[in-house]
Amino acid sequence: MQKPVVVISGGGTGIGAAAARRFAAEGARVVLLGRRREPLDAVAEELGGLALPCDTSDREQTEAALARVVADFGRVDAVVANAGGHGLGTVAETSDEAWDVSFRTNVSTAFVLARAALPALTASRGSIVVVSSLAGLFAGPGVAGYTVGKHALLGLTRSLARDYGRSGVRVNAVCPGWVRTPMADEEMDDFARQAGLASREEGYAIVSKDVPLGRPADPDEIAAAIRFLASPDASYITGATLVVDGGAHIVDLPTTALA
Repeated sequence: MQKPVVVISGGGTGIGAAAARRFAAEGARVVLLGRRREPLDAVAEELGGLALPCDTSDREQTEAALARVVADFGRVDAVVANAGGHGLGTVAETSDEAWDVSFRTNVSTAFVLARAALPALTASRGSIVVVSSLAGLFAGPGVAGYTVGKHALLGLTRSLARDYGRSGVRVNAVCPGWVRTPMADEEMDDFARQAGLASREEGYAIVSKDVPLGRPADPDEIAAAIRFLASPDASYITGATLVVDGGAHIVDLPTTALA
């Protein structure tokens, strides 16, 4: 039986690397896309996968990468659209340039990759998992570009699911809360400095204090959700948003003072 082929953007670190390890452990061939060659190569060497450095917001680079995958392996069975970036600042603080960068890194990366992969996914009746965020459902302070971008990913997920379901392509989204990734570690380091905290861990403890499970996620926990949505076990699930946040989204904020 031919091994499934899974393409993962932002595959060199964090959730993308964890997803690659999960798929590889279950016998898939993993193809890692991302802008930085060094982390991609490290994960690919570890897993026996293929690293293809590219910016998935760029049509030519992305189409070339997908053509390489099909040429080498003959198929694509799943795509994990995980690449993303920051979008810091309120609306008034966000310049035109910063807005464009945030939209490109958080939305165009998924749009361009999905569009390039659709012919191969239609042929295999495959699936796409879009990695959004809890910020795709709610607004955090001072992250307008990030919040709008992550909301837009849910619209992209639903549009793809609606238009390509009859072609056998399933498309779902995952919305993680706080996850211990390099990007989140940087945010916690900044938070700790600004708040006069002793450590990154103290920062994570503060942002998790009202989360029912009381902690941030490990990247492997998000990878498990991604793997489920891409698997045959989710064969009748499409257009869905799976929130993986330790229960944060169920908390009624006006009652936290009463706890």
